[in-house]
Amino acid sequence: MLSFHSSLGEFILLGVSDQPQLELLLFVLILISYTMTMLGNTTIIVISWLDPHLHTPMYFFLSNLSFLDLGYATSFGPLMLMNFRRTHKSISWAGCFAQLYISLSLGLTECLLLAIMAYDRYAAICQPLRYMAIMNHRFCLQLAATAWLCSFGNSILQTIRTLRLPRCGRNQIDNFFCEVPALLKLACVDTSANEAEVLASSVIFLLVPLCFILITYGYIGAAVLKIRSAKGRIKAFNTCASHLAVVSLFYGTAISTYLQPPSRYSQHRDKIVALFYTMVTPMLNPLIYTLRNKEVHRAVQRALRRNMTAQEV
Repeated sequence: MLSFHSSLGEFILLGVSDQPQLELLLFVLILISYTMTMLGNTTIIVISWLDPHLHTPMYFFLSNLSFLDLGYATSFGPLMLMNFRRTHKSISWAGCFAQLYISLSLGLTECLLLAIMAYDRYAAICQPLRYMAIMNHRFCLQLAATAWLCSFGNSILQTIRTLRLPRCGRNQIDNFFCEVPALLKLACVDTSANEAEVLASSVIFLLVPLCFILITYGYIGAAVLKIRSAKGRIKAFNTCASHLAVVSLFYGTAISTYLQPPSRYSQHRDKIVALFYTMVTPMLNPLIYTLRNKEVHRAVQRALRRNMTAQEV
């Protein structure tokens, strides 16, 4: 049970309150980023749902990723925007609990989903004749459901253990939002057990999927090199390039935050990293997947033509 003392009060989010001249700039940048995130990811979900040509495992998982990014950015963005425009920058205990739980759950789900998407690319390139048999609809649903359930189950334990720590009246979070490393810094007791739990969770949900992705791409690379035509190699590479770019962005920032002890939590560096993986990465993901993707371009063109035809009728 959570203690009555812990369930009262609020947290003060310091953000860049020591540099108020930055708040207007950050407000504008985050507003633009959040708007682009909503538009880009919503477009991918709608196009993937409406266009029969995109009813494939790759776009099923990409829609899951876009939904994750929408939820992830929304768990942080609106509150940050409000706090940049008001003097009392706070979040309630319940709000902090919800933000921490949702962001952790969605972040861990994305770790697993990116590994699943790597396996999908492996099946498409290394087992092309059996691809649809391997990645059938039922199996795709099972993979996605497993990623969601495992992540949400793990996150509730970590969230409760983090917010149950005695803080001895400390309530100033030196960040823009509630996250585990910053909250552990508020504790007035030994947090070694919590740090070990964060490390173990990071190894399971970050390093293990990342190693799986790297091994998978080792097999993919070997298969691509066996393709005789340059055109075939380029086509195979293009199907993986977007995913690799997203993996690099996501895992790079997540590992730099969660695979270091909170005692080494750097005030300024980690605020920048936090802004990047909460707002910039969800904005870039749909751009990365659509800029070089001819299938999505054609799907958007078909949707626009249908819309214009409907208006003419």
